[in-house]
Amino acid sequence: MTAVFAMGQFEGLFRQLTPDAREVIYQRESFAQLLLNHLLVVAVASAFSVFIGVLAGVLVTRRWGRDFLPLVSQIASIGQTFPPVAVLALSVPLLGFGNLPTIFALMLYGLLPVLRNTLAGLQGVPPSVVEAARGIGMGPLQVLLQVELPLASPVILAGIRTSVTITIATAAIGSTIGASTLGNPVIAGLVNGNTAYVLQGAVLIGVLAICVDSTFERVQHGLASRYGR
Repeated sequence: MTAVFAMGQFEGLFRQLTPDAREVIYQRESFAQLLLNHLLVVAVASAFSVFIGVLAGVLVTRRWGRDFLPLVSQIASIGQTFPPVAVLALSVPLLGFGNLPTIFALMLYGLLPVLRNTLAGLQGVPPSVVEAARGIGMGPLQVLLQVELPLASPVILAGIRTSVTITIATAAIGSTIGASTLGNPVIAGLVNGNTAYVLQGAVLIGVLAICVDSTFERVQHGLASRYGR
């Protein structure tokens, strides 16, 4: 991510790509500040997606909650299939412009991978292991926290990884309604016909997504090795 702080070093390259542009390096805002704002929006939206997705997955895999499984899955599916741009358009009159409607749209869009993988992870825990835990005197909450969730954690983390990566890429659309993200240079480039601006925003978003995805991959492999999944 050092390119965030040294974009001016690539001015010659961007000048060749857009020789007619008056400016080829986006300077309206600091790339470092845009990066921090982008990460903040993604972190808040992802935190809500993970909390709601994991909680819903746990609730509908309990004996008393299994009847709600089809309903919860359908609601989560609708949240991802509904275009984020449409969610933004509908939420702006209620939530205003800026980060809030962006976080709301990203939360809905990132919910399904977390929920699906939570369900798959919990349902994949061997029943014999659960019964053994109950047999030694563990209560329902102890079984969930000390047996089911740890064993399901590699699968759940895979869903979180997918959700966060999607959210990083999709967060750029928030710039269309006043949110400060790495989508700002992309939008500015599209409006002004400046390909260099578009590339700068797109490359930084791509590098950020790759870095975060690689971090999740290492953690996921560590959990999989620990729990043999």
